[in-house]
Order: sequence, then structure tokens, then C-alpha cells
Amino acid sequence: MTKYTLNILGIRGVPAQHGGFETFAEKLSLYLSKRGWAITVYCQEDGAGMPWESGWQGVRRIHIPVKRQGAAGTVIFDWVAARHAKTQEGLFLTLGYNTAIFNLLQRVKGQLNVINMDGIEWRRDKWGLIAKTWFWLNERAGCWIGNHLVADHPRIKDHLATRVRADKITMIPYGGDEVLSADAGLLTAYGIEPGAFSVIIARPEPENSFLEMVRAFSSKRRGHKLVVLGNFSPELNAFHKEVMNAASGEVIFPGAIYEAPVVQALRFYSRFYLHGHRVGGTNPSLVEALGAGCAVIAHDNHFNRWVAGPEAAYFKDEAECASLFDRLLADDAAVQRMKAASRARFYERFTWEQVLSEYEELLIRWYPKD
Repeated sequence: MTKYTLNILGIRGVPAQHGGFETFAEKLSLYLSKRGWAITVYCQEDGAGMPWESGWQGVRRIHIPVKRQGAAGTVIFDWVAARHAKTQEGLFLTLGYNTAIFNLLQRVKGQLNVINMDGIEWRRDKWGLIAKTWFWLNERAGCWIGNHLVADHPRIKDHLATRVRADKITMIPYGGDEVLSADAGLLTAYGIEPGAFSVIIARPEPENSFLEMVRAFSSKRRGHKLVVLGNFSPELNAFHKEVMNAASGEVIFPGAIYEAPVVQALRFYSRFYLHGHRVGGTNPSLVEALGAGCAVIAHDNHFNRWVAGPEAAYFKDEAECASLFDRLLADDAAVQRMKAASRARFYERFTWEQVLSEYEELLIRWYPKD
């Protein structure tokens, strides 16, 4: 007989295909399922019609078809999922607060709902006033509606504690996979060799410091390659065009790469992993870089410093980033120290076993009492 039942809302589905929350939901679902939990995950599908069910590796999936694309389609999906969830038993875990107002349905029904509050979405540069207002209102709603909140970073917990009591918030970071080897042959397609390149893996948006990092690297000849992953559309996006125009001939733009073995090889064999994020909590890509033992060069802010630790290198602006390249590209001893420190920080706080076991403890604590 199943002891616990968990319903997961707020993501596009499992297996993971879209991002960090989906990867987390997949890891948590499989972990808890093996430990006797009955897991249901709501999954967004393209099209029309009624919801249907399927099974995946012991996980029950409820598929909800949505005709609209983009953000509007996600909002519709979240609304339909929240309505359907009213009919379900057990505990609820909502990943993200972007449509937290819909979880009022769970609150009114008396269902217990733990909400992972993600980052401070309304501070991101990419959103216009209407979107920022929507996210700000839903952050407030999530703090009130959720029975308990999860923050993925100490500074996110501090921020949420300005909204609700601190004892309503538990800090559990994101996890990552340990990478101890990778296929160097996968680098050949990009014309690069182990240790002779550095890498950026992020969405190409201003708040992720793409322009500053590319300009800093391109300020002089390096005898080194910089591989910049991401969906760049210079003909449609002025910022993308500006970044690509600022790049020297030593910068490579291979596009977005979703094949996990290739991404692992790019991290594992890089000299430096560059992380320019200025907003957010525990960033999944940075955690994955620690798990691959990358030497990290990151934007200097309290989010990145807590995750990557004191041995990473940090920059405030383009000039400081250029100075780090000047100093560190030829310093093999410093690179090895940084790589070892990344692995140590990963083992200290970000293994999936740690993260998932902490989630299970929290979910058991909030499970509905008979």
C-alpha cells in the first residue's frame, strides 16, 4: 500500500525537456517513486481535447492539451491543471510562482500545497511593465496562498522573509549531476580541443552579462576559444546582434545545444565556465558547472558567491572580466585550484542525494494528517 501521494504542478512535464524545474521534477519524481510514493505530474501538450493519463517509469502523468503557444499557453495550462488538481488527494508541490494566484483553488479546497518560489522573476530586465507587475502580484499571492515555501538560496529566503514569517520558508538549493568523465571526441565538431576553450551556457539576455563577457574576451587576441551557447537570432533581436558584432574571431556561436553528452563535454573540458547571471537564486547551470569540476568565472553578486564559493573568480564589469582573462588564462596552478574548489563546493551542498532527501523530509512534514 502506498504511504504518500504527491501531485506536482507548475512545470511543463516529465521527462525533462525544457529547463531546470523540469529536470528537478524528473529527479524528485523518480527518487520518491522508488521510495514508495505515488507521484502525479501535470504535463502540458500541444493541441486540443480533454486531459488524458499515461505512465512513465512508475510516475502517473496527466496530460493537458493547450492550443495556444508561448506564455499565454502556459498560463492556460496552469489554470486547467489547478482546476483538475482539486479532484486529487495527497500533498501538492508547485514549482514556481508565476501563476500562484491559481493555487487559491487548492487553498480553498483545504489541500496542502508547498510552493518552490524560484527566483525574483519580476526583477529581470527582459520583462516589460505588465509582465513584471503580473510576476510581482503572483509572488505576493504565492507567499500568502502556499502552506509552506521553499527558497533555493539563502538570499531568496531573506527576500521572502520580508513577505512572510521566516519559519514559513525552508531553504533547499538546486542539485546537479557529478561529471567525472566526458567524450572528448564530441568537441571535434566545434573545432576545439580540451582545455583550449572556455564556455558560456545561458539564455542570451542582457541580465546574463553576455555583452560584457564577450567584449572582455574579445578585447585582445587570446590564443584561446570562447564557446557561447544559446539561441541567437541577430536578424530579429538587437541585443543578439550587438553581442555577435562585439565578438572577435576567437568566439564561436554554435547555437543552442540540448544533447546532454555534448553539454557535459563542453563543461568538463573547458578551461573556464563563465557565469554572468546577475539575478536569481541557485542557478542550475552554475550548479552543473560545479558538478563537472569547472573553474568558474562569475558575475560578482551574492547569489553567485554563495553557490560557487570563495575560490571562484568574480567580476563586477567588463574591465574586471577582461583583467581576469589576462591573469588567469596562463595560470595553470590557479585553474587547478579553482577546479578542485568547485568539486568540493558541489559535494558540500549540491548533490542530488542531499537535495532530494531534504525535499522528502520537508514533504513528509507537511503531508496531510488523517
